[in-house]
Amino acid sequence: MNKRKRILEVNDLQTTFFTDSGEIPAVDHINFHLRDGEILGIVGESGCGKSVTSLSVMGLVPSPPGKIVGGEILYNDQDLTRLSEKEMRQIRGNDIAMIFQEPMTSLNPLFTIGNQMVEAILLHEKDWSKKKAQERAVEMLKLVGLPRADALLKDYPHQLSGGMRQRVMIAMALVCNPRILIADEPTTALDVTIQAQILKLMKDLNVRLGTAILLITHDLGVVAESCERVVVMYAGQIIEEAPTKLIFEDPQHPYTKGLIQSVPDMRYKKDRLYSIPGNVPKPGSITSGCRFAARCEFAFERCWKENPELYETADVHQTRCFLYDEGRVKPDVHNAFIES
Repeated sequence: MNKRKRILEVNDLQTTFFTDSGEIPAVDHINFHLRDGEILGIVGESGCGKSVTSLSVMGLVPSPPGKIVGGEILYNDQDLTRLSEKEMRQIRGNDIAMIFQEPMTSLNPLFTIGNQMVEAILLHEKDWSKKKAQERAVEMLKLVGLPRADALLKDYPHQLSGGMRQRVMIAMALVCNPRILIADEPTTALDVTIQAQILKLMKDLNVRLGTAILLITHDLGVVAESCERVVVMYAGQIIEEAPTKLIFEDPQHPYTKGLIQSVPDMRYKKDRLYSIPGNVPKPGSITSGCRFAARCEFAFERCWKENPELYETADVHQTRCFLYDEGRVKPDVHNAFIES
């Protein structure tokens, strides 16, 4: 039994976008938690609601048209959805920090790295001098493995490579020693070698500083390498949750199985790489039935009429699938993987 304290709890979260076409539920009644010092992965295809979930936690959902319409986000038993923008600014960066997908668009091209880091520090450490803030900035740049940290403070974002900019973003996120770091696709725009370096850096910082990490990605390789537990999202809902080892050894939702089958594996020679048929449905387009039914090879009549709940298939494993409610034969992902 894991005795680490839950420092973040998301309960029945509902984030909706109000558009000319109607209300679009981007995040639909989701529940998950993050423990102190843990690395939790949220995985799924583009359009599944992963990024909107992270923006909801940070209080950064663009409004209008977006709005959190239900549920709660508890940080140290304090509901973040009830805080004012001024109160959230004190938590953002100080207690919960975020790394965005593309560092070039997250860093201001008109200001030096030093200006941006010092501003972030002085926002939360109001009694610090500019010199002390600069020393702290240099310390953090060294911590994330950047050379010539002193000189880097004078550089502009365009003068740095993609990997260096991402390290700067991590340094900025960690500059106030937050308890939680949300990383939204932190390696998407980087080549494979730099991806590995960034992931290793984040894991090292997790161990060294005890920072809990919420890692949002569509890359199952990143999840397998980094995370203790995995939440799988599809069409705004959580459809499976389990420890990482269980997800890969015994995936239970057909969508999770499909994601794993889609990953190239050198152990098996296949003429064609498996792909899940169809596309993620447009948010709000499915009003009844299981949202994965149209793409699922195991769907039966009930799947088209009812939306399944999350069933506990083991003490630490949940899945949103009627196969486990009706006691049907569980599909074997490994045989399917070899045969596909």
